[in-house]
Amino acid sequence: QVQLVESGGGLVQAGGSLRLSCAASGRTFSSYAMGWFQQAPGKERELVAAISRGSSTYYADSVKGRFTISRDNAKNTLYLQMNSLKPEDTAVYYCAAKWSTTYSVRRGSYDYWGQGTQVTVSS
Repeated sequence: QVQLVESGGGLVQAGGSLRLSCAASGRTFSSYAMGWFQQAPGKERELVAAISRGSSTYYADSVKGRFTISRDNAKNTLYLQMNSLKPEDTAVYYCAAKWSTTYSVRRGSYDYWGQGTQVTVSS
């Protein structure tokens, strides 16, 4: 089992940057594929970035070239560097863990979730 705690959200102007962190408990963080999901008001929770055990990555088209996902297994931490933020990036961001070598784009495939962190981008 793993517990996930996100941090780093906040209010930023369009064009700005934020770095989200997801701290994982336990000693098996490196055994999980990880993902960052966003959920805007009235919308479904959607995958924006994911990283496998071996650090291969996936990005949704909406964030390609602007967001970077990374992991530090020694620190049991997942990151999402968010640059060139747009108002449409406003959402609650959740990290999620999947007991597998590879990530999935399906939110139902993930086993553990954090509580979320709010990102608000003003125009």
